[in-house]
Amino acid sequence: MADTLQFDLVSPERRLSSVTAREVQIPGTDGDLTAMAGHVPTITTLRPGILRVVHTGGTEDFVVSGGFAEITATNVSVLAEQALPRAQVTADVHARMVAEAREAVTAAQATGDTTRVDEAAKALADIESIGLR
Repeated sequence: MADTLQFDLVSPERRLSSVTAREVQIPGTDGDLTAMAGHVPTITTLRPGILRVVHTGGTEDFVVSGGFAEITATNVSVLAEQALPRAQVTADVHARMVAEAREAVTAAQATGDTTRVDEAAKALADIESIGLR
């Protein structure tokens, strides 16, 4: 259909989704964006957040920790560092993600590099904001 695009989400562990989508809402590092059929070609980095896919079967939400998205007029391909269906993000999983992000902030602070500290703090805030359903 002319108003749809192919969506693929993969992580190093597995392919999480491959569907024909109407829209894909992406947590981009430079701001959230929605990709739809006919989108201008774009490559963006991901920040931690919720990636939402709207398709004929409904809506799917995935928690991503970072990665890249390649968008064309007919496709969205997301290569995530880590990704899980949102329903699989339990309190224990979320707590582990927050703990890892806090460790990254501590490691960044030890370098004295303020840019790294700022980036790690932003990633921590993004992960904390994911929360639970």
